[in-house]
Amino acid sequence: MSNMTIMEKSDILKIIGQNVKRIRLEKGLTQVDLVGKIKAQIDTTNISRIEKGRTNATIHTLFRISQALEVPLSEICDLKNSI
Repeated sequence: MSNMTIMEKSDILKIIGQNVKRIRLEKGLTQVDLVGKIKAQIDTTNISRIEKGRTNATIHTLFRISQALEVPLSEICDLKNSI
């Protein structure tokens, strides 16, 4: 990590949440639409918490979101466009 800035957990969660929200909006989806596309039990409250960086979503949940948004998981987890 010598060349990388050390980020706080809360910063990482916020960036991932911003990525999910940005991609969702670019696709013209509401949170309800996104939940409908995810092939698992997840609700809009959880999507909202993820987008606001208030919950630490599992990698499996993020993977399911990436599949529903039809983007690579790496795009959701991209920390380069930080706050």
